[in-house]
Amino acid sequence: MKDIFSPRGLALGGMVAALYIVLTAPFAQFTMGPIQFRVAEALTVLPIIMPQSILGVFIGCLLANIFAGAHILDIVGGSLITLVAAILTYYFRGSKLAYSFPIVLNAIFIPMILYYAFAVPFLPTVLSIFISQAIIILGLGVPLIAVLKRRIKNWQ
Repeated sequence: MKDIFSPRGLALGGMVAALYIVLTAPFAQFTMGPIQFRVAEALTVLPIIMPQSILGVFIGCLLANIFAGAHILDIVGGSLITLVAAILTYYFRGSKLAYSFPIVLNAIFIPMILYYAFAVPFLPTVLSIFISQAIIILGLGVPLIAVLKRRIKNWQ
């Protein structure tokens, strides 16, 4: 994590943030609310190989939520959940457990935010977000990390 704030680290984080926004904001009808399918969440596992992406996924999520017109609780809370998941993913990067943090944290805390912001039913939303996060992380995030590990030898 030594070069997160270096010019290179900030540039990499900025690229991840931009990619997160591009994959989220234009598709707000599919990326917001109790039933979400946010392809950009595949980027939340990038800290496994690139710690510079921690700030990128946080800032990308924050800005995407703002651009998509999310509720203030979702803008702040959802972005902080993404930040915590990214940090935990980094610290557990040597374990398969790393992939679970974006799935579990989003499945628990996003439904809480949506319940308080919009009074959506909590348990069905937990199930919905858990399923969509699992599909994205396991179906796109895991292969993304595998490809990047093979193709790019020196992230640090």
